[in-house]
Amino acid sequence: MTVRDHAESVRPGEEIDPAALAAYLKAHQGLSAAPTIRQFRGGHSNLTYLVTVAGYDYVLRRPPFGNQVKSAHDMGREFRILTALAPVFPPAPRPLLLCEDPSVIGAPFYLMERRHGVVIRRSLPDGVTLTPELGDRLGRAMVGTLARLHAVDYRTIGLEGFGRAEGYVARQVAGWTERYRAAETDQLPAMDAVARWLAANMPAQRGAAVIHNDFKFDNVMLAQDDLGRVEAVLDWEMATVGDPLMDLGTALAYILEPGDDPEFQAVYMGLAASPHLWTRARFAEEYARLAGVEVGDLGFYVVFGLFKLAVIIQQIYARYARGFTKDERFVGMNRMVAVLARQAEVGAGRGRV
Repeated sequence: MTVRDHAESVRPGEEIDPAALAAYLKAHQGLSAAPTIRQFRGGHSNLTYLVTVAGYDYVLRRPPFGNQVKSAHDMGREFRILTALAPVFPPAPRPLLLCEDPSVIGAPFYLMERRHGVVIRRSLPDGVTLTPELGDRLGRAMVGTLARLHAVDYRTIGLEGFGRAEGYVARQVAGWTERYRAAETDQLPAMDAVARWLAANMPAQRGAAVIHNDFKFDNVMLAQDDLGRVEAVLDWEMATVGDPLMDLGTALAYILEPGDDPEFQAVYMGLAASPHLWTRARFAEEYARLAGVEVGDLGFYVVFGLFKLAVIIQQIYARYARGFTKDERFVGMNRMVAVLARQAEVGAGRGRV
């Protein structure tokens, strides 16, 4: 079986000065050998590099070039939550070193341990056939990991002040609407309609937990010898303390079903729809059982998840459209935003998962 996520040469324009990094690592980690730097190219937001020093591998995370939303790429925040979570939540990689001085490599960054495994994107790895049994194991691995994360007592691990649980839903709706306005490049009436619907239909707060806020297959690393076991949860940049049903809704928004709109399926970045994979309703049902909660109507949370993803992609596209990055992967992302907006608008009209 082929491991899907591997490091490649660094994209032009996203290089890290190896001499500057070497000097910093020598001073702060005692690593005297010159580093070899490669890049994990799968993500679209924070940049992730493989740094090899004296035969040892580390992972380096830094904000994207042309970042215009400072709060969304806070390296110190990401480092802090991993520091708190790693001892009690095994899928959280162990952070090693935080540098908040942007003069070293051009931006704050942190170093963490490297985990090995399989990251699923649009399709399964070469040589793997999706069967009903595998689909069930994948579903159980994902929902079980999410429920275990939400079961962590954030107070006992020192994250009580990490986020404001009260009023979380309202702040998220207002905040993501504001981010969309700041990144807007095209007139999309569907985005405006969904923003209004979310503001008018906010549910009451449903508790507080550590939430990942971007939980999906390509932010999870599965064990290479057992795709039904989660080796690591990656990309903690949006993690906070908030309403766990908002996290569940985002996870559900990433699930494609065979009956979904064909254009939505065509542009979406998640694992392709299959009758062998869990439906959104099945995922929600199992989450409710594991978490011991009544989830009720999750329509609002799924619509918000789609809206939030549309805003994230719009922010990425805006960086490209405004000349802050030349990454050609971003050229057609405004079309993705429009499709996601229509899907969210349909969901708002329907109201349920």
